[in-house]
Amino acid sequence: MGLLSDRDDARWMGAALALAERGRGRTAPNPNVGCVIVREGRVVGRGWTQPGGRPHAEAMALAEAGAESRSATLYVTLEPCAHRSERGPACADLIVEAGLARVIAAVEDPDPRTAGGGFEQLRDAGIAVSKGVRESEALRSFAGFIARRRYGRPHGTLKIALSLDGRIALCDGSSRWITGEPARAHAHLERSRHEAILVGRGTWEADAPKLDVRLEGLEDRSPQRVVLTSSPFVSSEVEKRSGAEQSLLDCARSERGWTAIGSPDQIATLPADHLLVEGGAETAAAFLRADLIDRLLLYRAPILIGAGKSAIGDIGLADLAAAHGWWEMVDARQLGSDRLEVYERRR
Repeated sequence: MGLLSDRDDARWMGAALALAERGRGRTAPNPNVGCVIVREGRVVGRGWTQPGGRPHAEAMALAEAGAESRSATLYVTLEPCAHRSERGPACADLIVEAGLARVIAAVEDPDPRTAGGGFEQLRDAGIAVSKGVRESEALRSFAGFIARRRYGRPHGTLKIALSLDGRIALCDGSSRWITGEPARAHAHLERSRHEAILVGRGTWEADAPKLDVRLEGLEDRSPQRVVLTSSPFVSSEVEKRSGAEQSLLDCARSERGWTAIGSPDQIATLPADHLLVEGGAETAAAFLRADLIDRLLLYRAPILIGAGKSAIGDIGLADLAAAHGWWEMVDARQLGSDRLEVYERRR
């Protein structure tokens, strides 16, 4: 019977994890949490953190469940908050008031304002509490929230579309299109899951990229656009477009709605918990040298380019042995004729 219960807990937590993904890239500074309430084998309430961080997932699920919450089990990807806020009630208070019998959580809240206090409050009210169910998946789900608190910066994902021989463009810079439509659609889905997206100045000037989300129904989830530049002034080509010499920051803000930063470590100032870096090669190298990339998305097309532009510039590697042990593959899948490989930084 215990084994059956464990399997059921993992199953329902899987539903909560799926709901949490709906809010990814939209809830900062709060984590994207998912929640389901189950009574007698039936879901009576569902919730996920809403844009801007409120309402919380538990509050949304409890509002949907209503009176059916009594004696039910609540599955949530993060410990219910115990601290009170001007923006809304503490979730632990709401759960106690609703009369739930059990709370199953994936992860204890790293926020020091709660940090186990939510579990303690629930136990004091006679509610059975368990934690650690599908913990690794939950940590991956709100990696941005964790990175912001652990490292003081967004969680960084580097996306590269490349050929089998590691090229991202022809010698003249032509890169449309290395990958096919399924891979490009997946890349747009990834954009929708990040609050900010960044390219280097060379890409900004040469390609005038939109960096928006062009998937039906997700157009409103385009991330904030950021350009990395070490120079405060625009090139002559951009001056032609803008009609006057002005700083890159002024041009970016006034004409195209961009934010400009001068070095990779300035990403800490961005109001984002998830940052997607899309290139080019020198920008990718700069972020890798600074160890600000936590996740790699490699879209490999079954083509050979030969002479062309490399995917990544110099990352300062002097010893081949030092290249090993940094990355772990966590996912791989076929997207049409292309292959996606996902790696996470070992820390």
